[in-house]
Amino acid sequence: MSNKTKITVEAKIDAPVKKVWDCYTKPEHIINWNFASDDWHCPRAENDLTVGGKLNSRMEAKDGSFGFNFEAVYDEVIYQKKIAYTMMDGRQAVTNFEQHDSKTKVSTTFDAEQENSVDMQRAGWQAILNNFKKYVEN
Repeated sequence: MSNKTKITVEAKIDAPVKKVWDCYTKPEHIINWNFASDDWHCPRAENDLTVGGKLNSRMEAKDGSFGFNFEAVYDEVIYQKKIAYTMMDGRQAVTNFEQHDSKTKVSTTFDAEQENSVDMQRAGWQAILNNFKKYVEN
């Protein structure tokens, strides 16, 4: 399907781009924010932030009722500016980091999947990004 629906989520984070980048890409930080709601968590994450390298994070409900691995391979990495990857189902995502004075704008555009509504997917990815913002700013 070449005519994929693209969804964009974004947040302005009150922190310099270096801190935002480190919190976004380092496994010891990823485990603290990579979930959409407080009844979920990310017990482990691995990240080889190089072209051809792999991101693998475990997302699961705290009660153990459901979980999955989020895996992707990096297509492009520009330090403190851009990350592009392809998920295991072939969908792609691009995250940009833009410094504006003391704030950093993080925006991710990703290919929608077919199982869930666009609104549900946007809400889920935005909730994770909001969680990330909260983590970095605290």
